[in-house]
Amino acid sequence: FCSQPLSAGAPLPACPGGRWLWAQVSVCPLCSSSAESLDRLLPPVGAGRSPRKRTTSQCKSEPPLLRTSKRTIYTAGRPPWYNEHGTQSKEAFAIGLGGGSASGKTTVARMIIEALDVPWVVLLSMDSFYKVLTRQQQEQAAHNNFNFDHPDAFDFDLIISTLKKLKQGKSVKVPIYDFTTHSRKKDWKTLYGANVIIFEGIMAFADKTLLELLDMKIFVDTDSDIRLVRRLRRDISERGRDIEGVIKQYNKFVKPAFDQYIQPTMRLADIVVPRGSGNTVAIDLIVQHVHSQLEEVSPAALASAHQCHPLPQTLSVLKSTPQVRGMHTIIRDRETSRDEFIFYSKRLMRLLIEHALSFLPFQDCVVQTPQGQDYAGKCYAGKQITGVSILRAGETMEPALRAVCKDVRIGTILIQTNQLTGEPELHYLRLPKDISDDHVILMDCTVSTGAAAMMAVRVLLDHDVPEDKIFLLSLLMAEMGVHSVAYAFPRVRIITTAVDKRVNDLFRIIPGIGNFGDRYFGTDAVPDGSDEEEGGSAS
Repeated sequence: FCSQPLSAGAPLPACPGGRWLWAQVSVCPLCSSSAESLDRLLPPVGAGRSPRKRTTSQCKSEPPLLRTSKRTIYTAGRPPWYNEHGTQSKEAFAIGLGGGSASGKTTVARMIIEALDVPWVVLLSMDSFYKVLTRQQQEQAAHNNFNFDHPDAFDFDLIISTLKKLKQGKSVKVPIYDFTTHSRKKDWKTLYGANVIIFEGIMAFADKTLLELLDMKIFVDTDSDIRLVRRLRRDISERGRDIEGVIKQYNKFVKPAFDQYIQPTMRLADIVVPRGSGNTVAIDLIVQHVHSQLEEVSPAALASAHQCHPLPQTLSVLKSTPQVRGMHTIIRDRETSRDEFIFYSKRLMRLLIEHALSFLPFQDCVVQTPQGQDYAGKCYAGKQITGVSILRAGETMEPALRAVCKDVRIGTILIQTNQLTGEPELHYLRLPKDISDDHVILMDCTVSTGAAAMMAVRVLLDHDVPEDKIFLLSLLMAEMGVHSVAYAFPRVRIITTAVDKRVNDLFRIIPGIGNFGDRYFGTDAVPDGSDEEEGGSAS
């Protein structure tokens, strides 16, 4: 190992063995005087620092996209799966965190997440992937006679498939493990792809295929006595175990497994962090290295990337008849009353949806008229039509869709712009079951950068809706948004009543229509600079 001392901000040293070791001189708490109690042995991590904000999603009610930021906007107002040209980005950066049980892996992971301070980080724990136990194994576990610290205790096939999907930006279902009953719960939690994925677990480096998915491998090296004390405190206070059972399990399974399976994987690590969460220098340097791997995208590059490009063939604009032009004149006028704004917006929505339905697949069919004559007509060739509105402005289009599509199903997606970062964040999702076979009408009243629309399309794709069965409908779009969506999803049909040329520095459409949600619902306008466009969506 390379053992030369480092300080925060120092460049990474060359290491002949291909590994780095950050070491700091310290005194083991077990060697200090009067270290009698568990709490004395284990002082709070980060003492003297401000409390950390919760940064990970632990239940279904929390948003699966985990981090917001005050730093550089890496994705420039768009989902992380696509770069400034709207094309597929490189895979997410995956960090593996290995180490013995209670070595502080989860704490180190959370400290890295906080210090990274970039949007969209997912923390994936190996503890979620314990195999389902047989009845006999359940009985053994109840008497502390089952080895949970053996590679065979984990479902590596599920781990690998889950990590692969996350790296590709796809959503995954992750099991929730109950350590009290040694079983998986019925509910699974959903995680979505991110810029950075942190995978932590005792056997994080125990599988060759899994190792190949990790871009950085970190081993958290903590003294065995400290790990035992931490395990005692955790299992007794959080998992309802007794001290005798914890010690029995530790001596019979945990310690031998560490010596046989876990400690040898230290040689596979790119980075070894002695003392775990107490080694802030190591964590700072890890964060610097990860930052160097992330590509920055400027808003200026985002805007210039789409200049001088013809509008895509997947775009269809409602014919600008005098009637359509007249309705646009009314709803664009700042002096228009709310009642008139709502009335003429609804008229435009109805025309837009009628126009969109003409792009659905139809097949020849013959029916008999009441006079007993055959009529050669057309029948809808799909299975079902589902509407999905991007809240809140998109829901205003639902009545028009229901008026022309009998028994249409409706889903909703809530995507909001983080006011500190300008990043779209997924906060709520409700989609009908078996949506993958449907033609989906995705509705948002205005689209400027296309960020929310792209995220919504990505969510639909993650639910197995074919790209060519998605129709994005909007009353008004900016050219930037049209190009972004079309370049990212070249088979999605884009349908609107008008396309405006520009967006301003706040990514508002120029000349535009104003904040559609505020004008339609009669809410107060959002102050300039907050850019909560379209009543909460980040389109």
